[in-house]
Amino acid sequence: MTKKNFRRTSSEYYYVTARCLKKDWFELPIEEVWNIFTDYLFFLKHAFQFEFFCFVLMENHFYLIVKTPESNLDRGMRYFMRETSCRLTRLAGRINQTYGAPYRYSILKSQNSFHHAYKYIYRNPVEAGLVRNVEDYYFSTLHSLLGKSKAMIPLVEDLILFSDPNQCLDWLNQDYSSTDIKEQIRKALKRKEFKFGRGRDGRKNRLETEIV
Repeated sequence: MTKKNFRRTSSEYYYVTARCLKKDWFELPIEEVWNIFTDYLFFLKHAFQFEFFCFVLMENHFYLIVKTPESNLDRGMRYFMRETSCRLTRLAGRINQTYGAPYRYSILKSQNSFHHAYKYIYRNPVEAGLVRNVEDYYFSTLHSLLGKSKAMIPLVEDLILFSDPNQCLDWLNQDYSSTDIKEQIRKALKRKEFKFGRGRDGRKNRLETEIV
């Protein structure tokens, strides 16, 4: 079933995330969960022509940036959520389903919004206190892009990273200047299209990314 008011696009990227039921753990070793997600992301690339830019797996949720040239995010993600839920639920011996709600998405229509989502995703393990630097988190496509591990997730060329890897890593490892900025980005990513709300003065917020 298609999500209500779902917005299909073939030209822009989507930020996509989903979380376990009641924010619980996957109840499997994260290495096993990573392999399961890798298998199905590989399938989405070839069966639905998804183009993946980045992916990060946390203990009870995941993030990705993806483009859908066939305008079929809803169909592909419906398959992905159903199949990974069934497999994870069966292996973990869960009674309930794996996910607590349907996936959420936000369309990234500008370079600025794309960069905000990119940094937000790759900094998540750092913000969670799991690693000190973004490049040290294993369950992230950044780890494999830097040659620190092997991964089967098919990615499009990352021009942000490889235009200047040292500059990009410095930017990703630079903390947000305030918790307010981080919260604004988090709220913007909850919208169907990445947009900042309005500040206390009634003006529309706009945050610039440092790397641009």
